[in-house]
Amino acid sequence: MRWIVALMALGAMALSIWALERDRSGLVIAPLAVEGGTPATLYLRAGGSVAPVVVIAHGFAGSRQLMEPFALTLAQAGYVVASFDFEGHGRNPRPMSGNVDALDGTTRMLMAETARVARAALAHPRADGRVVYLGHSMASDIVVRQALEEPAGDAVVAVSMFSGAVTAEAPRNLLVIAGEWEARLAEEALRAARQVDPGAEAFETLGDPAAGTGRRAVIAPKVEHVGVLYAPVSLTEARDWLDAVFARQSDGPVPVRGGWIVLLLVATVALGWPLARALPAGAAPGPEIPRGRFLLAALLPAVVVPLALWPLEVRVLPVLVADYVALHMGVYGLILLAILGQGGHLRGAFPARVWWIAGAVALFGIAVLGGVIDRYVASFLPHPGRLAVIAGLALGAVPFSLGEALLTGGGTGRLWRVLVARGAFLASLMAAVALDFAGLMFLLIILPVIVLFFALFGTMSGWVGRRTGLPAAGGIGLGLVLAWALGVTFPMFAAG
Repeated sequence: MRWIVALMALGAMALSIWALERDRSGLVIAPLAVEGGTPATLYLRAGGSVAPVVVIAHGFAGSRQLMEPFALTLAQAGYVVASFDFEGHGRNPRPMSGNVDALDGTTRMLMAETARVARAALAHPRADGRVVYLGHSMASDIVVRQALEEPAGDAVVAVSMFSGAVTAEAPRNLLVIAGEWEARLAEEALRAARQVDPGAEAFETLGDPAAGTGRRAVIAPKVEHVGVLYAPVSLTEARDWLDAVFARQSDGPVPVRGGWIVLLLVATVALGWPLARALPAGAAPGPEIPRGRFLLAALLPAVVVPLALWPLEVRVLPVLVADYVALHMGVYGLILLAILGQGGHLRGAFPARVWWIAGAVALFGIAVLGGVIDRYVASFLPHPGRLAVIAGLALGAVPFSLGEALLTGGGTGRLWRVLVARGAFLASLMAAVALDFAGLMFLLIILPVIVLFFALFGTMSGWVGRRTGLPAAGGIGLGLVLAWALGVTFPMFAAG
């Protein structure tokens, strides 16, 4: 049976990779040299003619990979596309800096970086001198403001936009795209259109794009803040808007990548099952932790940790809120382990084979599944400056993940226990944000990462625990993967 599952998983992976790589067919994709060393990629249709430049900027905690659906769509349409990693993000080794709350602080620095990328792309022989800025979320404000600077933009595509710089007249040729399930940003898209015409509705073009006065709001159906980047409506509208601005007629394909990426991730996770079945079989799990002690271990740290850490301010790691996350997870895990140890539930949990099995789990999660994520979803391969961040996060992530695995039986516990344990941890993070919103608001960005981690990696940990009878092996291995995932997600930041 495990060989059948392995072959099916490998087949689905191969099919997904073939489909995703097909979207690159006919394109020349190469590094773009940018002043200051900003990592950037240039997308061109092979054998194409001169065309406007499109500069694509990602949102907070994003990277070039996340914006690739737009890059591929517009390059296939014949545009010269430049996508890059902002300071502190992805492969960019330079941390973000400045005052994040001031327009003349971090915002101005990110605008300057966007301008450097635009100048580098405009110097390419295929560039015709015109430029478009496309940005998502945080970058929507950056590109709106940059379009009013030098080099000025002939059009702007703002995805999931929030910006105080939009007026009825500026920027030129503004297309605002939002997902139906990001209600406040959908309202912002309509507000931008209604600055021009109070009666404007979604999908209505106002003004004349060919004259520089165009404006349009688009609500992509049934998608949220990330799904809007993959929605065919978003991609098609962006391409057609630029065609209207520049009087072009594009015939390139619009890549439908979301479903293939989901299939690839599911197939890669599924491959973990036959690999787990290949591990040495272990003894049946011991007796279940008594309900009272389970609830004490699951709920006590969720209440105590946010309150205990509330007065503390830790600034060690050069990454926004990573210090707090590492400390929160570490204290949380130590309380869990202390309660379990007092009840005698740690005895026999660490035979010698635990360590190599934990290493195999970490290797699969980081190298195999992480490699898929890095290629098709978001940056997962760190530059050297992030290794210290990953190590610091591991000091907290490993105790937490180990305690959580032992508490839930490493895949053998009942579903309600898994939901209570993981839900309590997420609730503790949200409580921490509520206690210090100004200082920890960026934690809200990583909550989806942790939920996705539980769904993908937690499933694999369960397979390992059920096969080996060693919850600690999956817990330690997945703690290392969690530290890695958070370490490459948090933007690096240098105060000042």
